[in-house]
This record gives sequence, structure tokens and C-alpha cells, in this order.
Amino acid sequence: MKKHQLLGLALIFSGSLFAQFGNTGSIKNSENSSYKFTKIAHLDATPVQSQGFTGTCWSFSALSFFESELMRMGNKNPALLSEMYIARKAYESKADKYLRMDGKINFSEGGAFHDIPYVIKHYGIVPESVYTGLVNGAETHNHAELFNVIDGAMQGVLKSKDGTRGTAMSTNWKPAINGILDAYLGPDPKEFVFEGKKYTPKSYASSLGLDMDDYVSITSFTHFDEYKKCMLEIPDNWAWGESYNVPLPDMMAVVEHALKEGYTVAWGADVSEKGFSFKNGLGIVPLDPSTIDVSGKDNKNFSDGGADKTSNAFVTPVEEIKVTPELRQLGYDNKTTTDDHGMHIVGIYKEDNGTRYLLVKNSWGTSNYPKGYLYVSENYFNLKTINIYLHKDAIQKEIRRKLEIK
Repeated sequence: MKKHQLLGLALIFSGSLFAQFGNTGSIKNSENSSYKFTKIAHLDATPVQSQGFTGTCWSFSALSFFESELMRMGNKNPALLSEMYIARKAYESKADKYLRMDGKINFSEGGAFHDIPYVIKHYGIVPESVYTGLVNGAETHNHAELFNVIDGAMQGVLKSKDGTRGTAMSTNWKPAINGILDAYLGPDPKEFVFEGKKYTPKSYASSLGLDMDDYVSITSFTHFDEYKKCMLEIPDNWAWGESYNVPLPDMMAVVEHALKEGYTVAWGADVSEKGFSFKNGLGIVPLDPSTIDVSGKDNKNFSDGGADKTSNAFVTPVEEIKVTPELRQLGYDNKTTTDDHGMHIVGIYKEDNGTRYLLVKNSWGTSNYPKGYLYVSENYFNLKTINIYLHKDAIQKEIRRKLEIK
């Protein structure tokens, strides 16, 4: 199926989805579910896409977030932005830092939300229609071979350097890496015409009116000082971006306040829990997880619907774990909470039992009942969030003052 046909279907799905979400009555997560969600706030988003078999969720989710920012700023029908242009330019910068650090940092498909401002500031951005990252008739993204080839090239450069100590490293590796990216993603666009105007990636970025300095990352861990900046200690933070550390209740409060004020939020989280089921349209942390039967397994990039999970907990609300800062910290310290996946929070709902749920836009296509979305309980959010990313003006004034954000 051609990409424009896929986009057309996505728009149809999106239209029916928002008609459902726009209903003032109760909404459920699956056809046979007895969950009843009532809308508190729901914001606009561009159509759901699929990252395919790639580790680029961070690019899909962050650009979905920035597309919603463009909608909030008055552009009700923004052009989709190119996730693969971001991924390509991030690879170039990651490769440079990897060699500077003698291979002692992470080099992978993964990334973080602040990679998007990094790329836009240094290189710019292009519309998705200008740079799809699909070559040779491909209709879906699959970076398995791309990563194996580019990682092999990087290891070869490192090995060559180790064998020639005292000599200068050549500059040949940069065009070699760019040649790999050209082959698998398409040539790097230097100039292009879009809607009758000629742009460079930097001039197009400037035309959007987004100020990359307006966006901040927030997290909550007890080993960092409260209301101070910290560096998220996760492998994919190759750019060494900083976050603001807040007490756990503040993190959820910031998200709820932002959504009620018209701002969406990018969300980085662990999705390996039994209670995270895209196919069931739900993310929960049941008090008794043994009630969930798991068949199959997630792929290594968490880039599809994942394992099949069955449980009455996905159909009828159950008691969940009450999350404390200590319990959350334990998961981070013992590696049961890791940086798995980036998504986009576009709404907040309340279940009939009083629990708040976040409406989350995913990048795994539209095969599930909420058509690419899922509902995530505040308990899951509190336990499994790595960080959130949002416009600084979306944060309450009192919290912004404590963080010294102007």
C-alpha cells in the first residue's frame, strides 16, 4: 500500500477516533470492556503512524508532540514532520560523539526527546513528504539491516584507531557513514520545494515558529535533589540532556495541569510490564499481576503490538498498586524500570472508580480498538515514567518558580 493511501486511512481512523473521544458520555478501552472513561481534557493530534520495526519511537512521539504544538499555536492542519530526517541527523551526531568517547557510550537506534531540539537547532527539519526514509519501494520502516551495517562500520573505525595509536584518525569515516544513511534512508536533502516555496532544512524549521528553548524535560527520582536539574542516567541519553527533578506528586500534577491548559505532553516510559497491553488499549499495574497470562513476547524495540495478554483486569477495573516514591525508585535502581518507549499524552480521563487515566497516542499503527491509542492509569504513570517533555509555560507557576524556569 502506498504511503499516501496509508495516510488517508489514518485520517479516516483519526476522524472516527476523535468522534468517539469527543462523546460526552463514557468511553471504554476495548469492545467487551466494562471500563468507563469520562473525558476531563482531550487535545488535538495528527494521525497515528507506525514506526515499523525500528527503535525510533523517540522521534515519532516527539514529532507528534511538536505537531500538536503547531496545532495549539493555530495551525490546525500542520504538515507531518519527518521522523527519519531526525533519526538520520541524530545518527550523524551520535557517531561523532561515540568516536570522541572511544566507544564508551551508547550507540543504538534509541534516543531521547531532547534529541529533536538538538537536531532542529543544528540541522533543521523537513516535512515527512520530503524525506520519508523509505527507499527501493519499501512501504514500512525496518532498520534491522541499517543498524547492523552502521554499527559494524563504527566498530571498524574504532578497531582501526586502536591499531594505529599515535597516528591521526582519518576523516574518511564521515562520508562512509553518510553513504550508509543515504543507501538505507535516502539522500540527505539540502534544498527542497514544499507547497511552492524553496527551503533548506534550517529555513523550514524557522518557518514553523517553534522555539526549541521553550521545551523542558521533567522527571522524579529520589537520588536527585528536588527542584534541581539532573542528567537522566539512561543509555539513550547520548546527548547528555538535562531534566528537572520534582517530587512524584508534582509530576502527575504537571501533566494534568498541562492538558487542562491546552498543552500535550511527550512521555518516556517502561512498557515491559504485564499490565501494559497495547492490544487491550490499557496500561495498568494490578495488585496481583499473576492474573495476566502472557503469550509470545515483545520484539526488541517494543515497536509492535507486543505479546498477547489476557486477563479479566483488562475488561473489569481491578485494584492497583499504590505507588510511592520509594517503590518507584526501587524499580529504577534494580532495572525493572528501564527506558523502553516514547509516546504522546493527549488527554486525561476519569474511570468510574475515580482513577485518572491518561490518553496516550502510540506509534504502533492502528490495529487495536482505540485505533493506535491506549489508556494509562495514574498508577502506571507514577511507577513507570522515565520522563515527560513539554512546553515550559504548561507548568504551574508555583512549580516553575521552584525550578527557576523563566
